[in-house]
Order: sequence, then structure tokens, then C-alpha cells
Amino acid sequence: MELPIVTIVGRPNVGKSTLFNRIVRVRESIVDDMPGVTRDCKFFKADWSGRHFIVGDTGGYMPLSDDIIEREVFKRLTSAIQGSDLVVFMVDAKTGLTALDEEISKELQKSGNTVLLVINKVDNDKMELNASEFYKLGFGEMVTISAISGRKTGDFLDKVISFFPDSKLREKHVKKTSISLAVIGRPNVGKSSFVNAILGEDKQIVTNIPGTTRDSSDTIFKYHGEDFLLVDTAGLRRKAKVKESVEFYSTIRAMQSIQRCDIAIVILDATLGIEVQDIKIIHEAVRLNKGLMIAINKWDLIEKDSYTTKKFEDDIQDSLKNLNYIPLIFISALTKQRIFKVIDLAKQIDEERSKKVKTSDINKFLEDIVKQYPPPSMDQNEVKLNYCTQIKVSPPVFALFGNHPKSIRANYRSYVENQFRARFGFEGVPLTFIYKKK
Repeated sequence: MELPIVTIVGRPNVGKSTLFNRIVRVRESIVDDMPGVTRDCKFFKADWSGRHFIVGDTGGYMPLSDDIIEREVFKRLTSAIQGSDLVVFMVDAKTGLTALDEEISKELQKSGNTVLLVINKVDNDKMELNASEFYKLGFGEMVTISAISGRKTGDFLDKVISFFPDSKLREKHVKKTSISLAVIGRPNVGKSSFVNAILGEDKQIVTNIPGTTRDSSDTIFKYHGEDFLLVDTAGLRRKAKVKESVEFYSTIRAMQSIQRCDIAIVILDATLGIEVQDIKIIHEAVRLNKGLMIAINKWDLIEKDSYTTKKFEDDIQDSLKNLNYIPLIFISALTKQRIFKVIDLAKQIDEERSKKVKTSDINKFLEDIVKQYPPPSMDQNEVKLNYCTQIKVSPPVFALFGNHPKSIRANYRSYVENQFRARFGFEGVPLTFIYKKK
């Protein structure tokens, strides 16, 4: 039996994300005083008293807005409500009952969903009196809380789980997601469009306004019988352009997404080519030893001849210099051209990343390359490399032992890695070579 879904709704800035963060016990949603910070609907597993459920944080409920993004938020929100087992309707005791609260109340009553009315920002017993006006909304029983301080949130969660039979709140065994994919890149390169194309639905809000996605949102999908975790991240901007506090935290979320993924899919805009910020994003993924690939999106918009692809590849390789092991793939999220080849390639990279090379094969390789080109020294010491072994997978780490490891030149270390890749592969995988004294 699937876990019940509890979705938090309400007008902007009533504290929905603060309550969501308290329920899931991590700072999963961005919280800011600016109305409309949460845009996509964000769902996360939660538990209370040994009972499990899914809790959703949603964008501010703005049914009559003319704003293009707020209309998209409303469309996603109404879809989320329809799929919910319980709707938590949150209002603000400090602001009091508003016309928008009444409008939302009418919409929820027409939906036929089970609704729990929650009055937030009731910080003390005196403020309980302010909550009585919300009886006008016609939901009968209601719960008062302070999401920011945690006041009465335990009572609230007791009430939530009381709506469901105990059997539905027992977590069933879920197969661990095999590969985690982070979709990263500058704003407006088509990350959300790519995610939507993969999932076959408009899960993420897609507009032509840069920076629409602010939080990272995770989605599990199945491809050829295997589970993948897909993370659609907020666009990374140059630090000088990160002026809003919200955008600052979005950048942090995107970096966190890179940190916890297995494979980073870097999306580029074919109409713009590779830019400085793209290179910084790629170097960040390399620094964190993540599997890596570059997907050049909007390839359908490029006028092509027999040299176009080769020239594009050469330009990217020239910009990346020694990162020529990163595979490139040309896609169109709009027409779905080669989008599933991205997933196939990600799986291949993950297999390379977890590959274990026999120690005997590595040492035969070491013997061959040293015979072909002995290691020069950057000082007076004669350098000898005696032994090499793989000490870690996912990401791969190799230890090389010699008599004077500190004397080995940087260009010889690059030679070792290049020859190693030529012999053993590891496409799309950063490799770590540790030089130790024998």
C-alpha cells in the first residue's frame, strides 16, 4: 500500500515552507520573507510516532493572478491537491482572515478533498483568541500552531496521522535508487524542459524567464526496469549576479545537489556555446569527483553543415583543456531528440565509476608506460615508480608508490592519467591518483 500524501496549501507567506521544514526535520525548502518563494510543488517523506507519510510544500495559492509564473504555480498546485489524501490549509493568525483565505476555502470545499485547517503564527496562549475568526471558513475543527517555534506542532502531527488507518502509515520496503542524476547548468538553458521530457509530464514549471526553478526537486523514475533519482536544480549564476538572498540559497541548493549525486548532467545552450560559468560548474563537479557528462540542448535551433558538430566539440574541448574525458551529447528537450540516450550514457558512466581494475593489470600498465617514458625529476632525485593499486571505487582512487613521489612533475602525472584512460577507459569519470613514498 502506498503512503498517504499530505499537501500544505495556503496563500503566500503564511509559513508553509517553515512547517514543511519542521516536519521533514531538514531545511529542505527555501524560507524567505518574500512572498512566492516556493514555486514547484516539493514532496518529501516524513514520519511521526513511527508512522510514515509523504508531505508536500506548495507555491502560494494565487488563483486569480495574471502573472505567468503564478498561473503555472496555481496549475501545479491544483494538480497536487487532486492527488492528495489530506490537504493542510494554512492561514496566518497575525494577519487575520483575508479575502484570499476565503477564496481558497471555497476552492478547497468544491474540490471534495479532506481538509485540515491550521492557524499558524499562534505563538502564545493570548494569540489563541485571534484564531476564532477562522471558524467563519466553515471547516469546523482546526489546529493552532507556531511553525517557527514548534509550538503545538506535535498535536498537529497527531491530528494528521489520525486521518489515516494505521496500515496505510506503515512503510513498505522501497528498493534503493540505483543512480542519482543531478541536472545542473546556468539559468534558462532548458534543465526543467529536459526533466519534463524525461518524465513525460509537466512536472516542473517551465517558462522563458531565467531563474524560474529556485529549489532543487527530486523525482524517482523508472527506465528499462531500473530506478533513477532525477534532481532538477536551480540555475547557477556567477556570484556577482547572486544578489537576492533567495537566489543565494538556490545556488547553495544546486551545489548540494551536485554533492549528493552520482552523475552530474551539465546542460549547455547550443545557441550560446560554452561560457565561463559553464566551465566553473564543470570544474565543481570534477572537484567533487562526480561522474560527468555534457548535454548540449537546443540543438534543433542550430543551422548545421557537415562540420558543425565537430567544430562545436573542438570548441568545448579547447575550453575544457585537460577534461577531454567528459562525453558530449547533442539533444533537444523540446523535440525529445536523444534525451533518453542521456540516461543510457549516464548509466554507462556510473558503471565506469564503480569499475574495479585488477592490481596485476595496473602494474603491467605501469611497467609499460615507465619503460616507454621514465619519470623525469623536478630536482636532483632519480624517480622510480614501483607499484600501483586501486584503493577505492565510486569514485575511483589509485595509489602509486615510489621512492620520491614529491619529485614527480605535474606533466608526468598528466601523462600517467592520460595513458591510464587510454588503457582502461573511465569515460566521464574523474580519477584520483595518490603518489606515496614506498
